[in-house]
Amino acid sequence: MVNHGYPDNNLQSRTKLFSVAIVKYVQSLPQTYIAREIGRQLLRSGMSVGSNTRAAYRARSKKEFVAKLGVVIEEADESAFWLELIIESEISNDKETNQLHKEANELVSIFISIVKKFR
Repeated sequence: MVNHGYPDNNLQSRTKLFSVAIVKYVQSLPQTYIAREIGRQLLRSGMSVGSNTRAAYRARSKKEFVAKLGVVIEEADESAFWLELIIESEISNDKETNQLHKEANELVSIFISIVKKFR
């Protein structure tokens, strides 16, 4: 695939792995009403990180690339929010939860940096 000069650094693979990890994580959450509701939101935003990254790298212009990465930033940040809610509401505070939270925040930082370079 031609990347049209866009930075890659395996970000498509990394965000797909993040999405897969979110799917597996949500499956492991307790089957309480609250955990299921938060899990649905996390699942939606977490999977969107990977799919929108893929879409961004298929953008037809730099403007479209930046716009699609804006969606990735929003979804990664929303994922971080739901993970914080899981931790702070004591649904889970294990190593996996904290690693996913860290990864979500790292992805936000990486994509913000890329967007700043393209503006």
